[in-house]
Amino acid sequence: MCIRDRNCDTRLTGGIVSSFPFGYTRRMSRRQFKPPFRFEISDLVKRLRSLPVSIDGISISLPFVSVSVRKDDRERTVAREVVIRLADSRVLNAFECCDNCIDQALRSLQEIRQITVDKQVELSTKTDGAIYVLLDSIRESIRQFLTFEQRLRTERGFGNRELYFAGLEILRAHIHRTLLQISKIAELEIPGIIAYMRYDEGWQLDAYNPPTLLPK
Repeated sequence: MCIRDRNCDTRLTGGIVSSFPFGYTRRMSRRQFKPPFRFEISDLVKRLRSLPVSIDGISISLPFVSVSVRKDDRERTVAREVVIRLADSRVLNAFECCDNCIDQALRSLQEIRQITVDKQVELSTKTDGAIYVLLDSIRESIRQFLTFEQRLRTERGFGNRELYFAGLEILRAHIHRTLLQISKIAELEIPGIIAYMRYDEGWQLDAYNPPTLLPK
């Protein structure tokens, strides 16, 4: 649970009290932050584009690319477990407002990272499927965010905290939107996450370095 102190701004939304960093809701909505860094996704885009195309498959996307792919029962089973487990993660269900919340968010990200690794181990004989690439997308985005967070850690000023919240926001959006893609493979809607913590499928392209790819 969030620890509410003088640095927190709380509001009641749909009967549920949620906490935001001071000034977070006053100055801009959470989806209007300018990205403080950009994700590097060139390799992921290349790998997704290289998957076998299926005319009657399901449409899967990452920033700058969309493909139609088939899924098998094994991938669907793994995808269902990923959807259920990640939907219950703290970082996708609560805002951060203080140092304690930040620490909890970082622990939650490490838990998500471990889930993706565990599921990739299960798929170690099938690394050329869409679900494997999408799991890599989540794992790699967390790694890049943690590198960014480590650079901020040396200075805990208010300005750096704002950068942290902005960075976590684009990561949260990326994970949720990738989870939306995984839910298509799972044939399962994402459960549990409250409406104001959800995102649409539209990728925030200014949060990514455009990939340099040769045309197919």
